[in-house]
Amino acid sequence: MTDPLEEARPLGRVGASVVEVKRPGRGRRGTRPPLVEPDARAAAFFDLDNTMIKGASLFHLAKGLYRRGFFPVRVIIKALWLQAYFRVAGRENPGHIEDARRSTLSFIEGHTVHELEEIGAEVWHTTISRRIWPGTRAIAQSHLDVGQQAWLVTAAPVEVAGIIAARLGMNGALATTAEHVDGVYTGRLRGELLHGEAKAEAIRELVEREDLDLARCFAYSDSYNDLPMLSVVGHPSVINPDRRLKRLAGERGWQVRDYRRGRRAGLLGAGAAGSAGGVWAVGVAIRRLLRR
Repeated sequence: MTDPLEEARPLGRVGASVVEVKRPGRGRRGTRPPLVEPDARAAAFFDLDNTMIKGASLFHLAKGLYRRGFFPVRVIIKALWLQAYFRVAGRENPGHIEDARRSTLSFIEGHTVHELEEIGAEVWHTTISRRIWPGTRAIAQSHLDVGQQAWLVTAAPVEVAGIIAARLGMNGALATTAEHVDGVYTGRLRGELLHGEAKAEAIRELVEREDLDLARCFAYSDSYNDLPMLSVVGHPSVINPDRRLKRLAGERGWQVRDYRRGRRAGLLGAGAAGSAGGVWAVGVAIRRLLRR
């Protein structure tokens, strides 16, 4: 890596690691966003996928791992199929999450932390840096400009999340941590996947450690599955929301920002998600992406 991050430290009871980084408008229907003012006891917490960046960070990481021979293309196809299921069904299947977790860990087992950090830095420069939502980045910067902290909170690997947070000038990242011994991955997680309620718990622990005030903190996400994270702070907002979160935000009066242009069909249309033709379409699309 060009500028090494501080060593990841476990964050209390949850399975996240915290990577700290040394730092160098109006909503719809007239809803005003909370004022971002100087406040040493406030912080802003940002989901990563579809909130801070366009698409899934793990897919771009998978491309880098694939190109270095970590796993075959069928693994990426399966991951995209599971993502398509979630988008169409509107909910996550716990069995799917566990299956994806086991698959990913099995393919990094025996590889080194240094390898993953190198790939993460490469993926940032070649792909992710161009997929940042300018609007979300501006929001994060507005918090930093008044002296508040800004953190990524994501199920992505801490090695990758830390790089992204560093490049964006944020204070750090709360992220999933794979266990490693002497710099070599064991194929197990340290704790659990940072997802759902685990995100809220990681935020609570950081707030306690940093002597912040949850009621004065902010959170931003696109996904209904991040409801625990959004509900734990005093100022929740949604960005590029899925249908369930958009409806809930309207009911609760949360501000909604949508930086997307039109509705994206993605690799799978809703009608094709359950068909053999849909699987074939995903396979063709992924192979084309991997050749880029």
